[in-house]
Amino acid sequence: MPSNELQTISRNSSRANAAFMIGLFTILAALGFEHIGGYVPCELCLAQRLPYYIGLPMLALTIGLWASIPVFFRIGLTLLVAALFAWSTYLGGFHAGVEWGFWPGPTACAGTGGGLDFSDLNNINASKVVPCDQPQFRLAGISFAGYNAIISLIVSAMLVWSALGQYARKKREANAA
Repeated sequence: MPSNELQTISRNSSRANAAFMIGLFTILAALGFEHIGGYVPCELCLAQRLPYYIGLPMLALTIGLWASIPVFFRIGLTLLVAALFAWSTYLGGFHAGVEWGFWPGPTACAGTGGGLDFSDLNNINASKVVPCDQPQFRLAGISFAGYNAIISLIVSAMLVWSALGQYARKKREANAA
């Protein structure tokens, strides 16, 4: 394999590796802020973690099997994980909009909803509603949700870039043959 092709493979897998590492550090930081820092996640915060919990293992598997799985299957997996992080971008942006009061959040975050009867009063202290519209932390005016939207967009873009590079390499190989 010529050196130029090895560099192309390396660049594409390096983009996927970098996206994985960014995603991994992000979810570890979120868990650290929760379990060490004492920040309690709201319903939307927990929903924003799902793409990480689903996408990162898929991406780790894709990276681990990079050279041994068919190129189009690898591209498909890369794009699927990119779509999961695009979903995370949407969730983070939606949550940030709720925090800024641009639109209402889900009722699960507001504590409104179904009726209340006297038997529920026995457990009133057992359930704590964490409001989604009041960020617990801001840095430079951006909340955790805002940072998640930005980071997820970067991860998604890096994965799309990797997939496009993989496709371009496969197309060059087909034209050379």
